[in-house]
Amino acid sequence: QVQLVESGGGSVQAGGSLRLSCRTSTYTYRTYCLGWFRQAPGKEREGVASRVSTGRTNFADSVKGRFTISQDNAKNTLSLQMNNLKPEDTAMYYCAAGIERWDGNCGEYKYWGQGTQVTVSS
Repeated sequence: QVQLVESGGGSVQAGGSLRLSCRTSTYTYRTYCLGWFRQAPGKEREGVASRVSTGRTNFADSVKGRFTISQDNAKNTLSLQMNNLKPEDTAMYYCAAGIERWDGNCGEYKYWGQGTQVTVSS
């Protein structure tokens, strides 16, 4: 059973920063793709960032240069540092885990955290 425990989130004014963390088991952390997704009311879920087991990260164009991923290998925790937040970043954020494909990229995400709300006011 893959478990993902999220923390962080909250409310901040535009231009501010927040940090989300996702803690999981050692096996999941070391062998699965881990990703962050978000879903705003009335909108489809979108991928924000991902990390494959080698540590390589990828970011959506909308957050590049503002969001970064940090990896605490001792605590099996993947964190999403969000800087220069904008009102359009307001959404429920989810941590997810998925199997890596043979090509080293992330396949389908099958396991999801409970979500944490991020609200950015203008």
